[in-house]
Amino acid sequence: MRKQTPLIAFTAFMLSAGIAHAQFLFWPQYRFWPGHYAPFKHKHHHRQTNSESAKNARPEDPPKGPLQIIISIADQRVSLFDNGALIARSSVSTGTQGHPTPLGVFSVISKQRWHRSNIYSAAPMPYMQRITWSGIALHAGVVPGHPASHGCIRLKNDFAIGLWHLTKRGTRVIIAHDDVQPVEITNPHLFQPKAVSGSPEFQAATVAGKSTLVSKAETPEATSLKVPSSAPAGAAPKKMIPISVFVSRKLSKLFVRQGFSPLFDVAVKIENPEEPLGTHVYTAMEFQSEGAPIRWTVVSIPDEFPRIEGAKKEREAPVKQTALSVPSPDKANAVLNRIEIPQDTVERISELLTPASSLIISDNGFGHETGKDTDFIVVTH
Repeated sequence: MRKQTPLIAFTAFMLSAGIAHAQFLFWPQYRFWPGHYAPFKHKHHHRQTNSESAKNARPEDPPKGPLQIIISIADQRVSLFDNGALIARSSVSTGTQGHPTPLGVFSVISKQRWHRSNIYSAAPMPYMQRITWSGIALHAGVVPGHPASHGCIRLKNDFAIGLWHLTKRGTRVIIAHDDVQPVEITNPHLFQPKAVSGSPEFQAATVAGKSTLVSKAETPEATSLKVPSSAPAGAAPKKMIPISVFVSRKLSKLFVRQGFSPLFDVAVKIENPEEPLGTHVYTAMEFQSEGAPIRWTVVSIPDEFPRIEGAKKEREAPVKQTALSVPSPDKANAVLNRIEIPQDTVERISELLTPASSLIISDNGFGHETGKDTDFIVVTH
């Protein structure tokens, strides 16, 4: 039997676990979770052993593009997007007023299956995915339907298990007060690969779009690529490591990181610099056919939000479960049009561009925790 991809395993596990913990929108209904997790009983199907499930399971395609984890504080909900499309959603429990969960742009910087808190009396944090070195993480825990943690994002157990197996170091995590989602955007100022259409570089980038989230390269955020057939026989696989570009209105500078390491920074010009830009996360999706421009999505984080007043109100307030509205990319487009980047910098970034690369634009500078072994951390509140 061919080994299943982590995405299909996550799909199967969550669907077979029932609707109590998560809602799944588009994934096929397979019932197999590899390893030591026994399958759950599914409606109209008898309980199967692991070996029976394995025999019936069918391998499918890997994720189509970058994964994005988006947490809404108001809704107490996590939404998972693959290649810009919503594929999973579940309840969470975030920080209380005294220990709030920070809002902003983060990424998974380390993972540990069995972890105990270094701060709170060695409290268990199974299936931990760290997003700051100061102690904020996603992990399995009690989810009572209201904010109850010391700042971490508690996940339902089955969702935490599946998500832990699916993500890798570098997966983007966005925390906002309200529910936000990616929307497709086209703009001439968004970076495009410099590789000539049809060249080995472009073909390699196209492969990256299909494999960037399931690679087993030495560095977790790297993508191993097969050299196209036109390349010399025996050539080593090419590793594609997504880059992160950060533009700060506060600093009037552009910064570039690759593989959690800084590459360079340059000054940029911002039209009407006294006017806010907001915070926007643009992400390159999978590379498509030759000659086609890269698909980009953007998540725009609202600037202001109402503060939660008191722990009692937190306990009594029901969790809002509203449908995701489709945002407009107009503001994100206007922001791009206000930023002037030196042409040589544009060309340099274009040469490094891969699927899952991102452009973060914010009024803020990057957070103080941005450093060794992190992507850009941008705290908005």
